[in-house]
Amino acid sequence: MSYYNLEDLELYQLAETFSNEVWFLVSEWDYFAKDTVGKQIVRSADSIGANIAEGYGRYHYKENRNFCFFSRGSILETKGWLKKAKERNLISEEKFNMLFDKLQVIHLKLNAYLKFIGKSPGVKADQ
Repeated sequence: MSYYNLEDLELYQLAETFSNEVWFLVSEWDYFAKDTVGKQIVRSADSIGANIAEGYGRYHYKENRNFCFFSRGSILETKGWLKKAKERNLISEEKFNMLFDKLQVIHLKLNAYLKFIGKSPGVKADQ
């Protein structure tokens, strides 16, 4: 039996990198944009990795799955905020596509992770 750290989980690494990209993008916006759309998109992007981490730290796989479902909700919320940012000319079409594609990869990997932990009753994700 081998044990892994949360930081070894590619899904978590991708989520954290994505949320940092969103943070640095929003940090360049004007006050009004930051205070409205900016705060929301940063919170939802940060929530993706935060929920993966919290679930990973839970003892039972069912709790881990629940937090992964919260993370999936945050992915969908972030997609919505990205669309708003594009429609309100806060990000370019090119930046939107790049971020949206990264979010799609995270979404697919999260679904695969959910399938993996769903097949392992009684086993922590790090076993």
